[in-house]
Amino acid sequence: MRGLVKYARGPGNVAVREVPEPALSDGEVLVEIEATGICGSDLHILEDRIEIPIRVPVVMGHEFSGRIVDRGKDVSGLGVGDAVTAMPSVFICGACRFCRAGAHNLCMQRKSMGYWHHGSFAPRVSVPGRCVHRLPAGVGFRAAALAEPLACAVHAVTEMTGVSAGDLVAIVGPGSIGLLCLQVVMAEGGRAVVLGTAVDQRRLELARRLGAEVIANVDDGDAVARVAELTEGYGADVVLECSGSPSGASLSLELVRKQGKLTQVGLFGGPISMDLGQVAVKEIRFTGSFGQRATSWRRALQLMACGAVDTGALITHDIPIDDWRRGFDLCARSEGIKVLLDVKER
Repeated sequence: MRGLVKYARGPGNVAVREVPEPALSDGEVLVEIEATGICGSDLHILEDRIEIPIRVPVVMGHEFSGRIVDRGKDVSGLGVGDAVTAMPSVFICGACRFCRAGAHNLCMQRKSMGYWHHGSFAPRVSVPGRCVHRLPAGVGFRAAALAEPLACAVHAVTEMTGVSAGDLVAIVGPGSIGLLCLQVVMAEGGRAVVLGTAVDQRRLELARRLGAEVIANVDDGDAVARVAELTEGYGADVVLECSGSPSGASLSLELVRKQGKLTQVGLFGGPISMDLGQVAVKEIRFTGSFGQRATSWRRALQLMACGAVDTGALITHDIPIDDWRRGFDLCARSEGIKVLLDVKER
């Protein structure tokens, strides 16, 4: 079979290549991919700007849905034919303080699909059964390909930040994570302002259709004033920085009110400078959010099942695997929101 492979470290070094069929170990299932999406971190892997451990050569991709076509020994509760998605943390130690607390996303020995273990940019992938979630009734494969980023949004909004009903939440960066955070915020009863740049106009319009109270182009220079108008001059109760850009981080410090909450969700791909003095002066509750946990996945699938979140609205392109460069470019230029790669065998 053919897959999209990061075959050596360094910028580039990605190509479609013949890859072996996955070998099933005890406790694993074999999933035939029905839909798989390009993540911003896949761009970081392409550029070799990623802090997550990578082992090359590796089939990339970790956002997917599919159907179980085989299973190894010692797999319970899952059967051939089940429609599923899966958490990308294919190896955790299970014994560290983070694993014992249910925070497997912080396990110091964590290894992830698409980085260390072969991922979903190929027709089939092997996955530990403990990572697999059945799709709820009514949730299709295309929508479920975004279950992983939705779980990241749930972790950021509900588990790490704690958005409450009535909170005015400013979301900086209307990419796929920002737009999913928007929908989770609304499911929690919050009000949302979504901010982007001139190149994000299509994404901002989608944010409006998804229920954002206000959308704002930060290039116009009045984003802080717009938020102030909505809050009697105080600023946002909560800011979710989803752009992973230095300018977005600086803007977030301006937007959040005194004693407000600021959560860093986007990954920068390297060190940046921030005026952290503002965290002290404004008594900001500043936290980070990374990946997702099993609890995040359960809530994400519930939100999809009840229709509170429409992940399919974010899908803008379907690209054949041989045209993967165009798919990555669409994401890098913000022309696509969520781009799916077609990895099926023909």
